[in-house]
Parts: sequence; structure tokens; C-alpha cells
Amino acid sequence: MLGRSGISYGPRGYSSLPSGFFSGRPRSLLSRAFARNGVLRHVDWLLILVVCGLSALGVLLVWSATEPGLVAQGADPHTYLKKQLLNVIIGFVLMIAVTFIDSRRLRSLTPVVYGLTLLALLAVMTPVGSDVNGAKAWISLPGGFQIEPSEFAKLALVMATATILSLHGGARPGAKALLIALVCAAPLLGLVVIEPALGVAMVLVVTLAVMIVLSGMRLRIIATLVAITAAGIAFAGGLHLLKSYQLTRFTSFLHPASNQSSTGYNAAQAKIAVGSGGMFGQGLFHGQSVAGNFVPAQQTDFIFTVAGEELGFVGAIVIVFLLGVVIVRALRIAARADDQFGMLVASGIAIWFAFQSFVNIGMTIGIMPITGLPLPFLSYGGSAVFADMIAIGMLQSIHRRHSVFE
Repeated sequence: MLGRSGISYGPRGYSSLPSGFFSGRPRSLLSRAFARNGVLRHVDWLLILVVCGLSALGVLLVWSATEPGLVAQGADPHTYLKKQLLNVIIGFVLMIAVTFIDSRRLRSLTPVVYGLTLLALLAVMTPVGSDVNGAKAWISLPGGFQIEPSEFAKLALVMATATILSLHGGARPGAKALLIALVCAAPLLGLVVIEPALGVAMVLVVTLAVMIVLSGMRLRIIATLVAITAAGIAFAGGLHLLKSYQLTRFTSFLHPASNQSSTGYNAAQAKIAVGSGGMFGQGLFHGQSVAGNFVPAQQTDFIFTVAGEELGFVGAIVIVFLLGVVIVRALRIAARADDQFGMLVASGIAIWFAFQSFVNIGMTIGIMPITGLPLPFLSYGGSAVFADMIAIGMLQSIHRRHSVFE
């Protein structure tokens, strides 16, 4: 039955509002986020949970690695804990922000990211840059914080290479695209080597090489590039371009017993710390090598030694497994990407994380030479955490675009 207002009434006089009467009411942010095309409904939650677990472990390990030394100095034992918590929180904010960016928009932002990274790397070479342990790789900020532009060079390289090699859509990139990609990568790589940051340079070279192969480049072009690269390495070796401490790191790796008192000390102490953990470890905050600070830089480059000693073989395997899950999810996102740009970006991030994790863990157990590379998501440091989290946000952006149109 219709009333005077045109609203129908049921048999007991209750109004029955027309269909869609409330359709114009604004929905909450949460309901919109979980709507059919909402962002939160199309993210890789397993990847987020694993990254949260690794970040939480990293905060605990950094705290455990730094507390004894700070107590001995009479300083606040929670200093590094607070800083790393802040780094992780800012990193998650950056990850969420990038997740909301459409992958096509990411591609258009490549020149901005590349340009800003290049300027930051150049700024390191000026009086603005800070020299730490013989490497001029940091820019000091107020409040005792520092930024390391070479960490963001990984992001810039992945984005720039993916953009250039995907310009022709699904077609194979040719020699011209390869040349442009190498020209764009050269300033990033060159400035990182000048700092010097040999570990980061290794990550850039390996990531670039694998992305070129995955782009579908013809084999004869790749073979030519390999030959030129080999000649360049031989030429650089003949000119003695490596620093003396970089050469001694390699000789210590090849002949560890001959440098126990100098360059081989770090490697030897790292293996002792990892081996002393046994199956289940000595317990968090109870590591003897950690408390004695026998391993230098144990909150940054050698954070895995803290895990090995205090969490044992089981804890170390859990960390390796979680890092493996991140890499596998990145490869899965690459395989399911809607376009070549997304595939190359996700593949580049997977190779970056895989190679960096292998080198970092490998140098603590004696199968890789010592380089200044942090362990993704676990080592102390703002720039590394920010770059890692932005990379996860990029993976989520690529995954979200695929799942929305699936």
C-alpha cells in the first residue's frame, strides 16, 4: 500500500523503503578498503605477515645485540631498540603508501625516483656526506639519524631497468634498449663504487644482469655483454681500482687461516658465534659472544651471528625459511603480473632480496667474502629498512592490479 509520500507500507504499517534508498550514503574507509575492488582485499596477506614476523625478529635481535654494550657505557640500553622500532614503523607507512599506488603510476614515477636517487648519491660526494669506516656513503640528519642513498639505488635501478626493457610491450628488447639500460645504470653503479660500497655494487650488477636475461633479450646480445663485462673486470683488476681493504677481504676469504689477527678476525668470530648456538641457541639476550662484542657490527652486517648464537640452528633456519617465503612470493607475483614492467620489477626485487640474503648469511658462515650488506628486514638501519619496505609495497601494487582484474 502506498502512503501520501509515495513510500510503500507493509501489512502492519511498517514502511518499506525503495531499493537503493541508502545507496548514496558514504561508506566508512574500512568498508571501502575491503570492498570488492578495495585495496585490502587484493593484497598478499601472507607476504605482509612474513615481513611483519621478520621485522619483529629484527627488532629483538638488534636490541639483544646492542643492549650489553650500551649498559657497559652507562647509556640507555633501549636506544637502538627505539630507533629500530621507529625505522620499522616509518617503513610500514612507506609500504602502505606505495601499495595504494597503481603499478602504472609507479612506472610514470620512475624518472622522479631515479633523479632523486642520483642527486642523493652525488650529495654524498660533497661536504654534506659523512665518512664512516673509510666509506663516504651517508648523509647525516638531525637527531643522530643518517640516510644511505646507495640503499635506494637498488630501487632506482630496478624501476629504471624495468621501464626501459618494457618500452616495446611484450616484444623482445633489442640492443638499443640494452644500451639505454646500461647507460642509465652506469651512474648509479659508478657512484656506489666510488663511495666505496662494494656489497651494494654487487647487488646492483647481479640484479641488472638477471633482469636483462628475464626480459627476453636474445642470447647473442647477452653473450656479447658477458664478454665485454669479463674484459672490463680484467681491465679493472689490472688498474688496481679496488681499495686495499677490499682486496684483503677477498684474500681473507680464500685464505682464512693466514689472517686470524687482522682481516680474517671478523669471519672467524662470526663462525664461532654461529656455531656456539647449537640446536636451540643460548637464549635471547644470553649470547656470550654477543655480550662480549667479539663480532664487530653485530647489529648491522653480522646480525645473523646474533640469531645463530641466541636462537640456534632452529632459529636460523626459521629466518632463512621466512626470507625464502618473501622471495617465492615475489617470484609468484612476477609470474602473474599483467605486463612486462610488473614482471621485471617483481623479478628484480626477488633477485635483490635473494642475492643480498645469500651474501649476508654466507659471509657469517664462511662461504662468501665479507661485504657491507645488511640482512633484509633484520639488520639495524633506517635506509635499508625503508628501501626493503618500499620494495614490498611495489610488489603489493603489482599483485593488487592483477588480483583486481582476475
